[in-house]
Amino acid sequence: MADDTVRDPGFDLGEYLARIGWEGERRADLTTLAGVHLAHLRGIPFENLDALSRSAPSLEPGDLMAKLVRSRRGGYCYEHNTLLLLALEELGFRVTRLTARVVLGAATVESRPRTHMALLVEIPGDPQPYLADVGFGAIGALLEPVPLRTDTEFLDAGRLHRLVRAPHRGPLELWVLQAHQEDRWADQYAFTLEPFEKPDFDVINWHIGTNPRSPFTQQIYVQSVTAERHLLLHGSLLTETRADGTVKKRELTDEAEARRLLEEEFGISAPQGARLLPG
Repeated sequence: MADDTVRDPGFDLGEYLARIGWEGERRADLTTLAGVHLAHLRGIPFENLDALSRSAPSLEPGDLMAKLVRSRRGGYCYEHNTLLLLALEELGFRVTRLTARVVLGAATVESRPRTHMALLVEIPGDPQPYLADVGFGAIGALLEPVPLRTDTEFLDAGRLHRLVRAPHRGPLELWVLQAHQEDRWADQYAFTLEPFEKPDFDVINWHIGTNPRSPFTQQIYVQSVTAERHLLLHGSLLTETRADGTVKKRELTDEAEARRLLEEEFGISAPQGARLLPG
């Protein structure tokens, strides 16, 4: 760890690593970066329960520790990637916040606002930066960081990704993360390398967590990732995708069943009184 690392008093690296189950070296190298990234995704679920009650979750380090590390809760992209950023910086990496337009299912890149948070990570002594992201709530999400390099396929813990450049009107190059799904490349999100800062995400987080038109304030969105499966509860639809590609779906109709599933399958203790299913 670099001697001049600035440590946030609200963040505890040891507790965080214990939460995600990482027992490897604490070094600023690619092995640690990839290992911590994958362990985080498998250790902390994605969920929008705060936004579902029209409340923007805090992005302060102490609050992230209390919710995502010390409690049976998860979070969405700003929480996950801010927590990862704190850990990586303490380990000695240089990290830049990026904003992205989620273009999965969009007609055009320009039709979506910049509301997703991703990270650009630099390893000491390595001229190659990496795209890292533990907060994208979709089955096409990265499991491990990928080099910021175009037209190369990356197999990250069983998922296949690539980065391409897309034409647009701005002065900066537009990068698009693609995932290989159902025998085709599907766009996930688009981003430039302009640095963003915490105050920018305080504003974006408030908008996504409180705006009645935000997708995260309208219905539940929870996912967990293991080596064996990807489990998603979106609205009342529960989808289980196994590592071999087998997909099972079923509709939930009972609040008690939804709460039990969150506890037993996702590792989430939902706040008392929270309404989980539509209607």
